Amino acid sequence: MGRRKQEGNVRKLGSVTDDDDVDDTPWKLVALKRGTLSGSGRKRTINLNIITTTTTIIIMNGHCNGNASDVAAEEFHCNNGFAELSVMKAAVASAAHRKLHEGSRKEAEDQCRLPALQAAYSSILRELGEDTDRQGLLRTPLRAAKAMQFFTKGYHETVDDILNDAIFDEDHEEMVIVKGIDMFSLCEHHLVPFFGKVHIGYIPNKKVVGLSKLARIVEIFSRRLQVQERLTKQIAMGLSEALQPKGVAVVIEAAHMCMVMRGVQKMNSRTVTSTMLGIYLDNPKTREEFLTLTQH
Repeated sequence: MGRRKQEGNVRKLGSVTDDDDVDDTPWKLVALKRGTLSGSGRKRTINLNIITTTTTIIIMNGHCNGNASDVAAEEFHCNNGFAELSVMKAAVASAAHRKLHEGSRKEAEDQCRLPALQAAYSSILRELGEDTDRQGLLRTPLRAAKAMQFFTKGYHETVDDILNDAIFDEDHEEMVIVKGIDMFSLCEHHLVPFFGKVHIGYIPNKKVVGLSKLARIVEIFSRRLQVQERLTKQIAMGLSEALQPKGVAVVIEAAHMCMVMRGVQKMNSRTVTSTMLGIYLDNPKTREEFLTLTQH
């Protein structure tokens, strides 16, 4: 096995000559191609693989002006490189398997708890004076149990679960805002819905996150029994801890059915909450810019 250097970009694959200078620069695997070798003063064709980078050609399966120790060293580096690739593939496969197993475990837990929830809803209906055996209510306890599991599925999810593959290095230090994110949650005081819009802004610190992941963070914390004040803070803290930005701002505007369907029964009331972290809390101009941009 030998290694030969070609100045500049590799212009042609398939043949090289013995007149090139030997170079010991470490090589990187970029492409594999079948090729031939023609040498000065002798003419022979060697069946070989050519591994190329933009500056280096590696000739394998042909021994051209090399000794046994060089060949052994190159074989070690090559095999070690492929071993590292195998380890990386195994790690990715293992992570995917863990994620699948975790999902299966959560589904199994939900299925295990379903009968108790179904029985509880049946009991509630009976105590309300309903006939649980009439046609319209035969499957209502089961449907309600499954619906409640969906409404609270955020208890099984974490920010790390959705962000570990969606944080990217980026030299961007200006404000990023995603506004008007739909939000639905359950008031923990009366178990009735509140819903509205979430506006999220952050100033990156050399790292950005996939935009859809901001909506996923909202989903994680809203799919729990909540109060709006805590929900607002959890969204801001979750993003701040995962991304370590210069600042995070979250504003939620929502309508609460506990104020519409019962109690004071005010149809047009809206509740607005906000959480400001980092530069949004310390710098009034930055905070004002965020609030202005989310209102238009």
